[in-house]
Amino acid sequence: MLCLAALRDNDRDRYLASLLTPVESRSALSALYAYNAELARVRDVTREPLTGEVRLQYWRDLLAGSAHGETAANPIAVELLNTVRTHSLPVAALVGMADARIFDLYDDPMESTAMFEGYAGETASALIQLASLVLDPAAAEGASDIAGHAGVAQLVAGSLLMLPIHSRRGQVYLPADILAAAGLDRAGFLAGEDHARIATALDAFIGYGLDHLEKARAGGTIPKQLLPAYLPAALTENVLKRARRAGADVLVRDIRAPQWRRQLSLLATLISGRI
Repeated sequence: MLCLAALRDNDRDRYLASLLTPVESRSALSALYAYNAELARVRDVTREPLTGEVRLQYWRDLLAGSAHGETAANPIAVELLNTVRTHSLPVAALVGMADARIFDLYDDPMESTAMFEGYAGETASALIQLASLVLDPAAAEGASDIAGHAGVAQLVAGSLLMLPIHSRRGQVYLPADILAAAGLDRAGFLAGEDHARIATALDAFIGYGLDHLEKARAGGTIPKQLLPAYLPAALTENVLKRARRAGADVLVRDIRAPQWRRQLSLLATLISGRI
């Protein structure tokens, strides 16, 4: 319950998805999602990158079995460790999620789409795969390619939603090769002045996300028992289409659909079996 409460405050979409997860798996999935939310907000709650690295190291140490202090004082840590033990989850994948988030603490460029896909593989895709392992380990093995592509598409959508915040910080998650194809570099994108080229870069980034979403769909039917793991990704297409309509305005305004519409999308995915 405490993990669900944390999600309600820090990751509303995965909170809503957790509520639609079968009761027997809800605690485990909400623990994974709460862990992800803790990693994702490290930059928000720290002033310096070094402090953020210390917070990430806490989670790596916890998973390695060398936690500092009383683990019981952190309910998310307790639930995460219980989930790992109960479902024999690969610790390396969870540690990899923390390692990848070091990128968030700095303003380094996302150098290429290959680098973006690597980052997505260790974060969004890994989370889908871990949730799938909780739901049905055998079925999860056969759906790893779907999880990979769905995670990339989901990260594109998430990056678009975060653009106003990232831009104020001086962060750019759009790959440099996509920016270059539009005649932009990191500084030009952050300046926000060349709306035509920015819109071109964003359109290419959106197309890149849609392409991965289509590859996920082409990977085959998602086994029914794994659908709860893909519910957060079910919101991807709507975000990408709203971003395409918004153009360069996505840099300055929230394009997220109202909560009631997002809830309907999650329900539709459970009924249709299609993200």
